[in-house]
Amino acid sequence: MADALKDKIADVFDEPACGTNVSKSEQQRKKGCAKPLTPGAAAGGCAFDGAKIVLQPIVDVAHLVHAPLACEGNGWDNRGAASSGSERYRTGFTTDMSELDIVMGHGERKLFRAIREVIEAEAPPAVFVYATCVPALIGDDIDAVCRAATEKFGTPCIPVNAPGFVGSKNLGNKLAGEAMLDHVIGTLEPETLTPYDINIVGDYNLSGELWQVKPLLDKLGIRILGSLAADARYKQVAYMHRAKVTMMVCSKALINVARKLEERHGVPWFEGSFYGISDTSASLREMCRILVEQGADAELLDRCEALIADEEAAVWARLEGFRARVEGRRVLLYTGGHKSWSVVAALQELGMEVIGTSVRKATEEDKARVTEIMGDDKHMFDNMAPKDMYRLLKDAGADVLMSGGRSQFVALKARMPWVDVNQEKHEPYAGYMGMVDLLRAIDRAVNNPMWEELRAPAPWETPLTETRTLPPLSGECPVTGIAGTGRAVSLVPPLPPSGAALAAPVEVAGFTSSTTDFEDC
Repeated sequence: MADALKDKIADVFDEPACGTNVSKSEQQRKKGCAKPLTPGAAAGGCAFDGAKIVLQPIVDVAHLVHAPLACEGNGWDNRGAASSGSERYRTGFTTDMSELDIVMGHGERKLFRAIREVIEAEAPPAVFVYATCVPALIGDDIDAVCRAATEKFGTPCIPVNAPGFVGSKNLGNKLAGEAMLDHVIGTLEPETLTPYDINIVGDYNLSGELWQVKPLLDKLGIRILGSLAADARYKQVAYMHRAKVTMMVCSKALINVARKLEERHGVPWFEGSFYGISDTSASLREMCRILVEQGADAELLDRCEALIADEEAAVWARLEGFRARVEGRRVLLYTGGHKSWSVVAALQELGMEVIGTSVRKATEEDKARVTEIMGDDKHMFDNMAPKDMYRLLKDAGADVLMSGGRSQFVALKARMPWVDVNQEKHEPYAGYMGMVDLLRAIDRAVNNPMWEELRAPAPWETPLTETRTLPPLSGECPVTGIAGTGRAVSLVPPLPPSGAALAAPVEVAGFTSSTTDFEDC
C-alpha cells in the first residue's frame, strides 16, 4: 500500500467529529480507530464498493474502473440511485486488465488509453478513475496517470484511491469523500449565490427519494447548490464550498466531508433525516434556523412552520386511513443507521408495536434516540443470525419483517410478510409522503389474503371428522379374472385436534447480538 494512501486512511480513521471518537478518553483518541473492519465480512462490502456507492450517483461523470472486468461487474449499478437527467452514470467503463497487462506492467498505459477513449466517446465533464485491488497491488500510480490525462485532454480526471483490500465499505465511503475534497470541491464557482443555498451529503436519491423532499425545499425557496451525491452533477460537487449550510443525512458515511467543509470553507453542518414525519419536520426547522443565522431573512422561520403545519396535517389525514388496517401489528425492524429510530416513531404513532430494531452502523446518538423512543434499550440489537431471526419472528408473534433483501428468505420461511426498506427497494419512503408510501407497503404486505391461505393446514393435514364406509369388493378383476370378494370396510377417523389454543406471543426480554451480519444497509 502506498504511503500516501496509508496516511489518508489514518487521517480518516482519526475523525474528531465521530461520536465514537468523542466518547473516548484522550489517550484512546490519540490512537484513532486503527482497527478497520474485515472487508466483506462484517461491513457489507469492500472499500471500492463503498467509493462507488458514494460517487456513482454523480450522474454526468464517466466512472472508469481500473481493474479486471469482474470488479466493475460487481460494482456496477448496485443501488437504485435515480437521475433526473444524464444516464451516463449507469454505463460501466473499465480498463478490463488482463494477466498480460499485470505481468508486463501495461496497466498505467492501458488506463491512459481508456481515459482518452472515454473522453472522445462521451465528452463528460470529468472522469472518475477508481483504483481496485489488482492495480494497487502491482503499484499502478493512478494519480500520476490522472494528472497527465488532465493536462493532455483538458478534462478533469479524478483519482479515487479506495482499493477493496484497504478496509470496509464505510472506509470506502470516506475515501471517496476525501477524493472530492482534494480534487473537486472548490474548483468551480457558481454563477449566482443566494442566502438559501444548501448542501445535502450522504443521500443518494434511492428510488427517487430526494424528489419527495425537493418540493418542500422549493416551497421554502431553498436551493440545493451542492450534493454528494443525490441526483448530482459534477458542478454541484465543485460548488459545495459556497453553500450556507450542509445537511448530513448519513453520519457514518461522509462525516469527514461535512466537518472539513466547515473547517476549510466555513460551511456549518448538521445531521438530519428525511425518514419519518417528526424527523422531516425537525430537519427542515434546523436547516432554516442555520440559514437565518447565515444571513437568510428571518421570515423563513415563519414560512417553515407554516409549511410543516400544512404538510403534517395533510399526511396524518392520509395515514389515518391506514390506522385500522395496521394498528396493533407487531414489527421487527432489521435495518441500520438513522433508519433504526427514524421509522420507529412513525410506526408507533400509528399504533404498531416495534418488537425490535437493529442498530447496525448506528452512531451513539442513534442508539440514544432508539432508547428515548422505545423507553429502554432491550429492543436494540446489533446483528442477528438467520436462525435467531427465524425463532424471534415465530416466538414473538411478529406480523411483518422490515429489512433488506438478504433477510427476506428468513421471513418467507417463517410464513411472514416482508417489506424492503433498504437500498434495493423500488419505492421511495423519504419525506412526508414517503410515510404514506411506507404504510401502504406495510398494509399491502400484512393484509394480503395469501398469508391466511399459506398458514392454513394443508388438506391432508386436516383430520377426518366423519366415519365413512367403503363398499365391499365385487365383480372380477379385468387382469386376473378372479372374482372380488370381501366385506365393507369402515374407516375409523383419527382423533380431532386437541383444541389447545395457539401459544401467545412471548414478550421480548432482550436480544443477543450475533457476530454474523448477513444484511446490508
